[in-house]
Amino acid sequence: MSFLKEKGISKASFYKETGFADANFKGVGLKSELGGEKIVKVLTIYPELSPNWLLMGEGEMLRNGRKFEAIPQISSEAGIGTPYYDVDFMGGFSEILNSQTTVPACNIVVPGFEKATVWCNVTGHSMEPKITHGDIIALRECELRDIQYGEIYAVVLDTIRTIKILRKGSTSELLRYVPINIKDFDEQEYEISRIIKIFEVIGSISKFF
Repeated sequence: MSFLKEKGISKASFYKETGFADANFKGVGLKSELGGEKIVKVLTIYPELSPNWLLMGEGEMLRNGRKFEAIPQISSEAGIGTPYYDVDFMGGFSEILNSQTTVPACNIVVPGFEKATVWCNVTGHSMEPKITHGDIIALRECELRDIQYGEIYAVVLDTIRTIKILRKGSTSELLRYVPINIKDFDEQEYEISRIIKIFEVIGSISKFF
C-alpha cells in the first residue's frame, strides 16, 4: 500500500496490528477485498487515512492533505513520543537544534507521525491554508539529495528560516521557494550553498495545549 510507504510502516507491523494478509490487498481501492468491519478497523487504527481513498482510490490519501485529525497526547516520559520545542521555526530554531543543553518542553505522541524527529511552532501565513499560523509541525532532517521537488520543506539558510514548497531554480546553483498563499507572498530563489539544514515537513496539526 502507498500509505505504508508514506508512513514508513512495514508490512509485517501492519499485518500484526490489523490481522490482515497479502490476499486482502489487490489494488488501491479496497472495497471488494475488505468487508465493512475490516475497513472500520483500518480507519480506527489509522484515522489519518481518507475513507474515500481507501474505498475508491479517489482523492487525497490523507484527510485534509497532510493535516492530521486524531487527538494527540503529551508525554513527559523520555523515549515516548517526539520532542516538542516551544520555539518558532522562523526565530531561532537552528540554535535550538545546535544546543546540547536545550531540553524539549515535552514529547508529543501522534499516531501516523512516527517518522518525525522533532516538533516546533510555525509563524507566518505564507503556507496557508495547508499550514496555518500557530500550528505545530512535525519535521524530519534530511539531505539535499533526498528532496522531492513539489513537496514542503523547512529550510534553515544562513540568514533566514523558511517553510516553502521546493522546486528547481533557474540555474543549478539555485532552489526556488514557492508559497501556497500566492496572493500575499512571492516566490523566491536562494543559492543552494546557503542551506545549513533542511527538514522534510511530515505534517502539521493545530496546537492543542
